[in-house]
Amino acid sequence: MRNHLRALFLGITSSVCCATLTLAEPLPVDEIRERVDAHYRGSLELYREFLSLPNDANHPDDILKLVEWMESAFGARGFETQRIPTPGSPLLLAERKREGSDRTVLVYLQSDGQPVDPDAWFQDDPYQPTLKQRHDDGNWEEIPWQSLDAEIDPDWRVFARSASDSKGPMAQFLVAMDILNDAGQELDFNLKVIIDTEEEMSSPNLPQAVIDNRDLLSADLLLIFDGPPHASNQPTVKFGARGIAKITLDTYGPRFPQHSGHYGNYAPNPAFHMSRILSSMKREDGRVLIPGFYDGITLSDELRAVLAAVPDDEDRIRADLGIAAPDSIGANLQESVQYPSLNIRGLSSGWVGDEARTIVPATATAEIDIRLVKESDPDTLIGLVRDHIQGMGYHVIDHPPTDEERRKHPRIVRFSSSYSYLAYRSGFDEAAGRLARAGLRHLYGEEPILIRTSGGSIPISPFVDTLDIPAASVPTVNIDNNQHSPNENIRLGNFKEGIAMLVAVLSQTLD
Repeated sequence: MRNHLRALFLGITSSVCCATLTLAEPLPVDEIRERVDAHYRGSLELYREFLSLPNDANHPDDILKLVEWMESAFGARGFETQRIPTPGSPLLLAERKREGSDRTVLVYLQSDGQPVDPDAWFQDDPYQPTLKQRHDDGNWEEIPWQSLDAEIDPDWRVFARSASDSKGPMAQFLVAMDILNDAGQELDFNLKVIIDTEEEMSSPNLPQAVIDNRDLLSADLLLIFDGPPHASNQPTVKFGARGIAKITLDTYGPRFPQHSGHYGNYAPNPAFHMSRILSSMKREDGRVLIPGFYDGITLSDELRAVLAAVPDDEDRIRADLGIAAPDSIGANLQESVQYPSLNIRGLSSGWVGDEARTIVPATATAEIDIRLVKESDPDTLIGLVRDHIQGMGYHVIDHPPTDEERRKHPRIVRFSSSYSYLAYRSGFDEAAGRLARAGLRHLYGEEPILIRTSGGSIPISPFVDTLDIPAASVPTVNIDNNQHSPNENIRLGNFKEGIAMLVAVLSQTLD
């Protein structure tokens, strides 16, 4: 198995649905490999074309062009498509039915990407995919696409925005459907694919769209094809993800920044107010001090054993992070992500570096995120933080302080909050997990790594909660893909292997 994961390539085609399909046992592994190889070189132009479409959801016109491209791509593979309107960009639903089946699998894919800063990319245009190879010194060199006409190095990479997050998984899905079609392999279930076009904007319109289209989206289980596997690059199935809530705190000093010589020791400094507030929330070992923050979370000995079985190399993780010791929330990384986190994601007050000046700042701002787990209620945790600050004697408001409030209250905090995604978590042995695990066991001959909760947040809870279905995620891209960052990429080997994974999973029968 591990040799397969290190000897990988790239592929995608645009073949149409076969006229005659027969339901069969899952495709044999040798046939999967042969058919992935056969679809390899003919796939590249379609993938490059897909990557060349700008997909920043802040530009709705670009998203509409992207939706048109996807409608054509899915239509060519036997899907009927329809747009689901939202106050923002539409969702796209693609559906393919199997006559006589009363079971439905819903697949979640994402098509939009993070905004780009072209100056931070080591190529002319992040929307023009570039093929590169790495030299022994670690530097990347652009090579011509014609290099793929000869023997292909699986360590070559394609650099482009959304190469991995998440046009890569969608391209893998499309070619997987081509392979199943060409093999005459009808799926054991009806298939619906919902494509999110605003995921990188925290999917603001998705929850209501799922509620409004509950019957249209109804299914028995949800599969997510997104993200990287475990750090070991071994086949992985993920069964949950943390949600996310956000808090912004502002503290106040003088109305305008003041000369620290004239008013130091007299004008209160908002940065010290903020420092006291933030430091009061956590112990030195990283545990949240706010009472009730971890309520409802218990890890049984059996669960701890399951979490400990994940092959994390914690010595390597600490070395890569450049830290001597982790926070003491759990006994290991997997235990730690079973609890909600309280993180300072940004701080600002006055000026620093070459712009530093001798002033008492007017304000200090802290941006906080709370990663939610299944047991967490975001309103409760946000309320606990607010109550904690009030208990310290601060007057908490939701607007800039008025002159009267400044005169009346010596300590003021402006508090604003929101939450995007709730956490979700399904069982290892529920229908989604059984299907995903069966496909990867079929392909590799052994159980994949099982991740109970991944640390990142994806908008899956609206489907799980509204449709009342279990979910499982099969990640298919390299973990070092620079997603959300400049120079995002996909390793060709992981791209090709992801296609094989999807073929193996989708060709399984539902038990």
